[in-house]
Parts: sequence; C-alpha cells; structure tokens
Amino acid sequence: MLHATELLGGEVYDRDGHFVGHVSELFIEPADQPNRVARMLLGRGKYLPLVARYDHLAFVAPGVLKLNVEEKELEHYRPNEGWLALRKDLLDQQIIDTSGRKVVRVNDIDLSEHRTNGTVELRVTQVDVGLTGAARRLLHGVASPGLIRGLATKLPTRLIPWEFVNLIESDPLRRVKLRITHQKLERMHPADLADIMEELSPVERQSIVASLDEETAAEALAELDKRLTTQIVETLDPEKAADILEEMDPDQAADVLAGLTPESSRDVLREMPGEEAREVRELLKFEESSAGGMMNTDFIYVGETATREEVVAWIHEKDVDLEQLDTIFLIDGDAKLTGAVAVGRLLLAPADERMEALKAEPLLSVAPDAQEKEVFELFDKYNLHSLAVVDKAGHPIGAIAVDDIVTRLRKR
Repeated sequence: MLHATELLGGEVYDRDGHFVGHVSELFIEPADQPNRVARMLLGRGKYLPLVARYDHLAFVAPGVLKLNVEEKELEHYRPNEGWLALRKDLLDQQIIDTSGRKVVRVNDIDLSEHRTNGTVELRVTQVDVGLTGAARRLLHGVASPGLIRGLATKLPTRLIPWEFVNLIESDPLRRVKLRITHQKLERMHPADLADIMEELSPVERQSIVASLDEETAAEALAELDKRLTTQIVETLDPEKAADILEEMDPDQAADVLAGLTPESSRDVLREMPGEEAREVRELLKFEESSAGGMMNTDFIYVGETATREEVVAWIHEKDVDLEQLDTIFLIDGDAKLTGAVAVGRLLLAPADERMEALKAEPLLSVAPDAQEKEVFELFDKYNLHSLAVVDKAGHPIGAIAVDDIVTRLRKR
C-alpha cells in the first residue's frame, strides 16, 4: 500500500537512470478508468513540465519512481478538465462519504500496485480522513518515509473505500467531463441527504441539487431548513425549480414558494402544470400557521357506502404515495365529510364490509382558518395520524398529517 503523500514530490528517473523531475500531480481519467492513476505530472523547475502515462511506470516506492521509457519519449503537459487531480481536487477537499452519510475532509489517498508486463499500475483504493493521513501530511518532507509509516501505525485510522466516495464539483460542465454522478446520493434517505447538504457551502449545495433527479431533490429539500431551501430554489432556473416542486406535496411546494420573492414565485408557478399550480395558489391564500396553511390537498376520500373490496381495488388503480397512506376519509351523497377510517382497520375488515361501519368516532375536522394551537390540541387529545380540513359546507378540502405536526413542533 502506498500513499499519495509519499509519491507527491518524489524523484522520477527514466529508463537509463537519468533524473527527469519531481511528481507534482497524479491524475485519474474517470471517463476511461474510475480509479487508475492514468498520468503523472513531472515538474522540472524552470522547464516545461512533462507527463508520464500509467504504462510508463516501471517501479515505485515512497519518494522514488522509475520509468520504462527515456525522457525524450514523454510529452509536455497540456491541462485537461477531464482529468481528476489527486492533489488539487481531492487532498484537503470535502467529499461525501455515502456509507457513513456525512461530509469529510481528505487527508491522504491510499494507492495499490498492480504489476503487469514490466509496468506498475497505481489504483486509488481508499481515502484517509483520519489522523494517520493528517500525520503523513504534517511530517512529509520533515521525517523519512519509514519513520512516518512507523508513527502512523500507532494512530487510529479512518478510511473510506473509493466506491463510497462522492465527489463535489460545482462546475456543471466539468462534472460531465469527470463523469461525476450522484446516483449514490439518490439512494440515501432524504433526511440523511438533507443533513449532508446542510454541511456544504451554498455553491456545493447548488451543485448537488442541480444534478439530482427531481424526485430525490424534492424529498431532500422537504427535509432541509426552510431558509436553506429558499436559498437553493431562488437560484435555480425556474423550469428546474418547477420540476422539483411538482414532485413535492402541494403543501410543501406552497411553503417553499411562500418563502421566495414574489417575482421568483410567479416565475416558478408559470412553469408548473395548470392543475398543480392551481392547487398551490389556493394553499398560498392561507396563513402559514393556520390549518389551511398546514394541510395537504393530496388525500384520499371515498363514498361511505363503498365496500372495503371496492376501495382497495380503487387504491390499486391510483398513483398513491403509500408512505402517506394511513387514513381514508369518507363522504356522503352531498360530498360532506362523514368520517375517517384507519388503513389498519380497512385491511382487517371483510371484503363486503361498508366503509361507514369502519369509521372512527368522534367525527373530527377543522376549518381552514383554525390556528395551529387548535390543531395541535386535537392531534394530542385523540392521538390522530391525520385530520381533515373542511370548508363552510363541510366538504373536505385537505388533510393534515402527523408528520407535518411533528415538523412544526420541532421548528418552534
């Protein structure tokens, strides 16, 4: 096992033993191989730097590298944005540890040797984010490599396998060239992703959101602090912002738009489909601390005379968010609220049981202008999972979920 700090600054000799230069940088070409050190930049003082390819390396040890070609066969260095520079882009930079679900800083990079046909291929295996890497950095050039290695073995290690490293690159064009994707982040829980984003700079957060799919971005933004969500959405292109807000529940989208400037809010609403935009506009009319401002207009209601079998079949046909499906509201022939049925009771009922026989007592609801204090008290008193919001005629117009209550209480 070698470390980047042991190679950077190392002396490089050609096939005939002539000194060529010092290792100034190590490059990966992600478009070709995601972890192979493809090129080495060789500094030569006042002369133009040279570049050695991975197949030019014949021998490597801490501080010393030997090539299998003469110096005249090496090319002069030409910058390439498609190359990932280990010193410039990784060392001392923040990365995302997708396994540990946190942001960390890179202290060193571990490399393995692979020998084939007289060449030595170096591959990145893991990054060091602990004291061992920090010690090697501090002592580099001060103590011998052997002494540094001996000291490092006595320190606790914190290593992240390369496959769990998610790089942060704010330039969208360079992200494409480096083939940096955020598929690993998309598989994380939205709450963990939100925690990670809160540790990043505004530019880095913007980079992450811009490259996530709309559904993942929406879930993460819903978990973020409202102030940060507003900052992110304000700087997004209105079309991209609208695509993300479409994936949110209407109440969440309304909360985000309420925090934007009037001009930004109008621009985003123009990009949203007509029905989604109409729902959000309706919610924006309510005070944030009222039941109307807390409710979600995406909820399930069925006729009270329907059977359990009919309701289950109907739910199967609908695009329902199963994670939010815990209560079904009932209406009569005049579309007035008559009750609520917990999904647990629905599942255990006989197929021909009518919904009205399964409803809970008492019948509970609030008006859209009810203040949050009244809503909190109802949830607490009756241990509710969901509460209907009705208009003056008693028609259900939305529902408040218990997770919305928890979120508001946490932010108070």
